[in-house]
Amino acid sequence: MIDTGKLDGAWQQLTALRSQAAERPLFPGAVLLCGVDDKIIYHRAGGFALCYADQHGTLLPESERVAMSIDTVFDLASISKLFTSLVIMGLVESGDIELDRRVIDYLPEFAAARKKAVTVRQLLVHTSGFPAEIPLWRLYGDPVARIRGALVAELVTAPGTAYCYSDLNLITLGELAARITGHRLDRLVADRICTPLGLADTGYNPDPALRNRIAATEYQILPDRGMVRGEVHDENAWSLGGVAGHAGVFSTAADLARLARAIIDRELLGDTAWTQMITNHTARFPGHDHGLGFEINQSWYMGELAGPSTIGHTGYTGTSLVIDLQRRAYVILLTNRVHPHRGWGSVNPARVLAADGLARTLSAR
Repeated sequence: MIDTGKLDGAWQQLTALRSQAAERPLFPGAVLLCGVDDKIIYHRAGGFALCYADQHGTLLPESERVAMSIDTVFDLASISKLFTSLVIMGLVESGDIELDRRVIDYLPEFAAARKKAVTVRQLLVHTSGFPAEIPLWRLYGDPVARIRGALVAELVTAPGTAYCYSDLNLITLGELAARITGHRLDRLVADRICTPLGLADTGYNPDPALRNRIAATEYQILPDRGMVRGEVHDENAWSLGGVAGHAGVFSTAADLARLARAIIDRELLGDTAWTQMITNHTARFPGHDHGLGFEINQSWYMGELAGPSTIGHTGYTGTSLVIDLQRRAYVILLTNRVHPHRGWGSVNPARVLAADGLARTLSAR
């Protein structure tokens, strides 16, 4: 029996952190899940999935607010990158893609702007030379033009010479997977990840019938979308129809726990592919340890769980997944920190509290 007292303490601190500023809480609500092996040892929800009417923080009438619950569905934001990376590694395993082949061998138009040397591996580990992002949604008029805009974008550094976390890397990989297979990324994620693992609440563009279970994100003025709920928050992913390699996946804490167990147990892929995914490929760029999709040993959100065998990812909307492979444990913190405005605060202190709570629980066993 695992004593979860330290997790209770972490949850109380996390809840206090959420409400420490009455006018501008760091995040309206949260779901915390911790697990070891196939056992969920802690699962709590607090705050609100929806409570604001506009970008200024005008509170909805109490009757219209929606409480957070343990099965609330969240926009995962950049945790979506892990799903894309798993699809890509499946295609590597099947021989359809080679990690050190040039991207132009699969996407000829990628050769524009002196990108001929960029490899698939460099896209996965963010050393391609791409800038962090470009506003495809604003620069181009339709999804086809936006994808082309990503593929022909210019580099800001020579390939392999610097680390720069870029959405463009994963947008490109999502298009590469679709081009190779003839299927859209949402179908690939469903067929290769969600269905085999039984992730019933995970996918892109959630059914409108689920809207009451979905955490609201931002009240967007530009583009003029109003309160975003049930559609992807990221503007580029939204402008691509909600399906993109860098963002767009919605899920629950329970489904992410199942994914974490699959990662720990090396399901979906063979040992060689998994070893590649969790190996640090960016040792020459200290502080930016990165596997093929996973971030590694990042104490700024992994807290006391951080180490060379700890992997994970965060999402801009206030989400995070941390997996301690050595101790076969995982912590999932899902918040709607951009509700109603992305500038209200950072969820990083809460991420560290959650990770520290699990680390101390494991140490006390």
